[in-house]
Amino acid sequence: MAKKQPNFLVIVADDLGFSDTSPYGGEIDTPNLQKLADEGIRMTGFHTAASCSPTRAMLLSGTDSHIAGLGVMAEKIKKAPQIFEGKPGYEGYLNYRVAALGEILQDAGYFTLMSGKWHLGLKKELGPHARGFTKVLSTLPGAGNHFNHEPQLYDLKEKPSAIFKGDGIWMKDGDFINGSTDLPQNFYSSNTFTNYFLDFLKERTVEERTQPFFGYLPFTAPHWPLQAPQGVIEKYRGKYDDGPVALRDRRLQSLIEKGLVPPDVEPAPLHVLKTQPWEELPEEEKEKSSRAMEVYAAMVDLIDVNIGRVRAYLEETGELDNTFIVFMSDNGAEGQLLEALPILAGHTVEDIVKKYYDNSLDNIGNYNSFVWYGPQWAGAATAPSRGAKSHSTEGGIHCPCIVRYPPELKQNGLVTSAFTTVMDIVPTILDLAGLKHPSPTFRGREVVPVRGKSWRPILEHPEDQGIQIYNETDIVGWEQLGIAAVRVGDWKALFLPPPKGPGKWELYDLSKDLGEVHDLAESKPEKLKDMLQYYETYFQETGMFDAHTMYQEALKQRKAEARKVVTNANQYTPYFSALRQSLVFVQDRFLGLIKGYWGEG
Repeated sequence: MAKKQPNFLVIVADDLGFSDTSPYGGEIDTPNLQKLADEGIRMTGFHTAASCSPTRAMLLSGTDSHIAGLGVMAEKIKKAPQIFEGKPGYEGYLNYRVAALGEILQDAGYFTLMSGKWHLGLKKELGPHARGFTKVLSTLPGAGNHFNHEPQLYDLKEKPSAIFKGDGIWMKDGDFINGSTDLPQNFYSSNTFTNYFLDFLKERTVEERTQPFFGYLPFTAPHWPLQAPQGVIEKYRGKYDDGPVALRDRRLQSLIEKGLVPPDVEPAPLHVLKTQPWEELPEEEKEKSSRAMEVYAAMVDLIDVNIGRVRAYLEETGELDNTFIVFMSDNGAEGQLLEALPILAGHTVEDIVKKYYDNSLDNIGNYNSFVWYGPQWAGAATAPSRGAKSHSTEGGIHCPCIVRYPPELKQNGLVTSAFTTVMDIVPTILDLAGLKHPSPTFRGREVVPVRGKSWRPILEHPEDQGIQIYNETDIVGWEQLGIAAVRVGDWKALFLPPPKGPGKWELYDLSKDLGEVHDLAESKPEKLKDMLQYYETYFQETGMFDAHTMYQEALKQRKAEARKVVTNANQYTPYFSALRQSLVFVQDRFLGLIKGYWGEG
């Protein structure tokens, strides 16, 4: 009897920091991930895109996000659609120029299932079922309430737009479902996604059980809003009372002790984004901030618990050791200051949250709270790297990744520092399945080849620290609306436009400077020139266009028009009446917050 092909399980955490889990030096209780690492291999050179949907496009296509349709996130495109119209690679969804991993494996006889966050298209024909997943429970946008709570906004009698009631947001297999009525009343994101995932496996027919499976389990946690059951939050009470700097120091020491970063590593300065130092905060603000971190820890804890549930099932069915498992984060920890973002002239997200949510200390983490933890806690999680999510510095793109696959891994519990990318997962899975990528044609359409590379050399010789997946001439790049970087070997050039950075190209030798502390652009101009030529090659190969300036001008014009509308309205109408008349505008902006328009998924 022929040996059954391997199963594949890809698990994605949303905005998880590099050192949050115990395999990567964290204090959060994650025994199942630790066991996965002890039986597998940890990667310390794994890289993603700087934000969510571009990473997911790369994960499922094996190529760059500018080719796969997420050259710019859909949430950004919506603000200035005229700039991107007709531009291949900037569709804002996983386009049909790529063969999606689910499609390829489905055609190869795999039982394919997915439960969790999609963020690669909001239409039925762009959803997970259309892109190769037979069994699906999915939330399509970039973020949402973890208890599936949709509050009645603005104290209005008018029915909120359908999108707030869950229509067009959730899919079950190939159909839209109503999030308010068709999901369990005891919904909690990580638990519910795992329940459906396990049900899909348990309910396989006799024939389906003879097929290998490809399972995709992308959690929405620990993405904001930070919410978790109070019983789990209580487990972390008081653990973060000494603040993010102390946490960062503990995490760094643990990373060094575990051999995950060099003992002499020079960490980047803490990511602060003009926030007050911890020691200067009033006691009440410290309590709320540390409570938010406690909730975050509880969310990570519950991811681990649910991974344990999946593992237990696979052990019970005898499928565990024939399953190639990848666990990863989609980008660096989220460090944005959401409260300062405008909703209406003179009104911010913080104003809206205060009015419609209860963020009192004792309620933080509940279904009707809406908090995030800010840049300093994110900086603690990304150390020693610089920056956080949405940055092309290492803090935005350097992520945890654990692989378990006994048939190939000859030694367990090891660490590889080889540079790898999320684009490698497709070619690795196809390699292990004995399949070739279908390019140039697939399902009657032209498709592009992969840009990633198989990890088989690492799996076969994990003890060999000399193995490199990318050679000294391979070019890997990053870009999202001017936030850019290019890497060749250990050299990296990056560009951060204001306000994220200085608006000039920087140069770093990552073999000596993981924290990107010492900019060598002025002292090594020839090397910088070489790196910019490599970036130009990346630019041309991926079909990019320079949208940053055009986009910024479009946003300025949009803001000016919005100010003019509000000014004119105020000449004739009391403010609160104008606010009611602007309900659609406000809901669109606030939906942007909830579903990822500002948080970038």
